[in-house]
Amino acid sequence: MKAMIRKIKTHMHPILRKKAAPVTAFDAHLKDLIQDLEDTLYDAEGQALAAPQIGVSERVAIVDMEQDGLLQLINPEVIAQSDETATELEGCLSVPGRFGEVTRSRMITVRSYDLNGNEVEMTAYDDIARMILHVIDNLNGILFVDIMDREISNAELEAYLEDE
Repeated sequence: MKAMIRKIKTHMHPILRKKAAPVTAFDAHLKDLIQDLEDTLYDAEGQALAAPQIGVSERVAIVDMEQDGLLQLINPEVIAQSDETATELEGCLSVPGRFGEVTRSRMITVRSYDLNGNEVEMTAYDDIARMILHVIDNLNGILFVDIMDREISNAELEAYLEDE
């Protein structure tokens, strides 16, 4: 299967404002879509990517969990989340050059499916939970700029990154 790097849609594209359709067929198309998401994510040096961001209105997303590998989310839904929240810096490949602080739950339990259509449930914490919630928002037509507490200036961004 030939790798295909897709063009990432920016926030002005209408597909990013629609709720993506559930996946109903666990077939070669789905495998190809996940491969395209993976190739595009790594090419863009991102951490997470949802199918609508590459122009496909389907409920599929991936999250790079670094040493734990690539998390594939098919028809994901949050079934539980902690009352404890954290406010952290977020950005998005579809909203280039803008960053903001977003408050999200620190712990979530998400139900999803694997490539074979088997149900998978997992609990995620902190950064991974944040990325999963971010891509699920993308699947629901919500961008982080819609829900951020405040936007971060370039000077603040540089200070943030120096603290990392």
